[in-house]
Amino acid sequence: MTEKLPVPDSGKTFDARPTLEVMSQRPGVYRMLDKTGEVLYVGKARNLKKRVSNYFRSSGLDTKTMALVSHIAAIDVTVTSSETEALLLEQNLIKKFRPPYNIQLRDDKTYPYIMLTHKDAYPRLAFYRGSRKRDATFFGPYPSASAVRESLALLQKVFRVRQCEDSYFKNRSRPCLQYQIGRCSAPCTGYIAPTDYALDVQDAALFLQGKSDALIQSLGQRMEQKAGEQAYEQAARLRDKIVDLRRIQSQQAISGDGNDADVMAATLEGAYACVHVIVIRGGRVIGSRNYFPKDKLSENATEMLEAFIAQYYLRDSVESVPGLIPAEIIVSPAIKGNDSLQEALSVASGRVVRLLSSVRSHRARWQELAVANATQALLSHVNNRQTMFQRFEMLQDALGLDAMPQRIECFDISHTMGESTVGACVVFDHNGPLKSDYRRYNVSGIQGGDDYAAMEQSLTRRYGKLSNQLQEVDAHDPDAALLAGKVPDILLIDGGKGQLTQAVEVLKNCQLPEIMLIGIAKGISRRAGQETLFLATNDGFSEIVIDTHSPALHLLQQVRDEAHRFAITGHRARRAKTRQQSPLEQIPGLGPARRRELLKYFGGQQEIQKASEADLARAPGISKKLAAVIYEALHNE
Repeated sequence: MTEKLPVPDSGKTFDARPTLEVMSQRPGVYRMLDKTGEVLYVGKARNLKKRVSNYFRSSGLDTKTMALVSHIAAIDVTVTSSETEALLLEQNLIKKFRPPYNIQLRDDKTYPYIMLTHKDAYPRLAFYRGSRKRDATFFGPYPSASAVRESLALLQKVFRVRQCEDSYFKNRSRPCLQYQIGRCSAPCTGYIAPTDYALDVQDAALFLQGKSDALIQSLGQRMEQKAGEQAYEQAARLRDKIVDLRRIQSQQAISGDGNDADVMAATLEGAYACVHVIVIRGGRVIGSRNYFPKDKLSENATEMLEAFIAQYYLRDSVESVPGLIPAEIIVSPAIKGNDSLQEALSVASGRVVRLLSSVRSHRARWQELAVANATQALLSHVNNRQTMFQRFEMLQDALGLDAMPQRIECFDISHTMGESTVGACVVFDHNGPLKSDYRRYNVSGIQGGDDYAAMEQSLTRRYGKLSNQLQEVDAHDPDAALLAGKVPDILLIDGGKGQLTQAVEVLKNCQLPEIMLIGIAKGISRRAGQETLFLATNDGFSEIVIDTHSPALHLLQQVRDEAHRFAITGHRARRAKTRQQSPLEQIPGLGPARRRELLKYFGGQQEIQKASEADLARAPGISKKLAAVIYEALHNE
């Protein structure tokens, strides 16, 4: 029976660009959600950003994929540390949510398993799908056929247990290629004793049961025994097995010691918060979820996480949700003085519950994954188009504007003790950062450390050019409207009244349409949320007060922080380049050929530094005028 797919909505399509811009390129699982929050599709990816981007390419999508994309309202991702972990988590989520666009399995008979036969003298490992009423041991189910084959290849390499069909096995007269490449011990031709082969089968079964630590301990004891018996080749093979198993353990963060645990990581960004919860049962990750709690009282992630844990576990009766509270709750950041919270959770669950933050081994890897997912989810949430649009609406209300701002530009200056000064401009619209319109300006010809002059030069270079372009085009020219769209509604200056004064003068000289000028200066404590806002008016400057929890203020802070990041990145790059250059390379008019002649004539840069202006003029290709420029540049005159 063919399932009828939903009819695509006629509303606006989902804009994936803000989500894709900040999406991780690590392995993981993605969930496509509709406008009601229901899961439409669960998928896995080796590279989340590349895989999810394929759904939103301009062409080449089939009809079913286009139907899925038309219903997407949000994308939720869970980062994992390997593709195998993504496979396992994907299957758990499909079983949990039964998404309409995923393949639906009627029962567990269609899941793939690894089968270990019993009746054979030399048991074999094999891929199996079907009823499990046969005389065999089954390991699984696995999320996909490829996951089974990947595991079988690993078992073949480490344990060398046969995987061939019985008809092939019984008709061998000499070992096959698998023996030649070290992937089988050739029981078909009697190259291994039944007792030794039985040990290999036992080891493989222990590994499939998740008892790697016990297996490694057993292998170590047998290795020492073989070495004591001077059976060094057999001891070496056991040593290689141990090495392979240790390597596998180090790469596998999804499996632990079989215990139950929840892992919670919290992160804050302005008024927005995210808690990522990873649920582990029997040592395996069975699911994860992002929560975006609204908490106006918490000043940091620790306070917010403590309040979240209490509400998450204690809001329902434990009897109604058996197993809700695990024995271990691993948190990041650490919650100090958590005795009362631990006691409350222990009483509610009827057993001892521990809140842990300093963890090692697989628990540390779980914790790292939770932190990575919380950071990723909050970044996506903050940059979501709908969230950004709401923040612009709230900024309009906070500033009392008749129309919603369409474009915000922000300038910042960065230098180190006046060295390599860089001015930076970033642009935001309703979709978030408009990076194609970002610009950096290498400031020169000013006294080092003069932020006011640096701001004036940067603003003049940007808006002077824009003003000239607007004057050159006819008002009815289509380019005029395009250029007018480049004029910001709000110009945000990272600085106080001094920098704002420079902006007022520059805009007056450029004769641009009226632009709202706002300065955002750090408060006395220089802490986020305690900035002072100044609005430039005809009568001078007036202070603006916006609630510290308002998304409008957080929008201005985000724009300012992005300008600061963009400026300091450019400054560091320019400073590094300058320090790698010779002072001669920075002198205008002194090209590579003349630099070579100078170095050849004087014998080195130190001698050039000592030379007088007249000495420099005697060098080949150096005029008196250029000699004066070189001398002034080298002696900072």
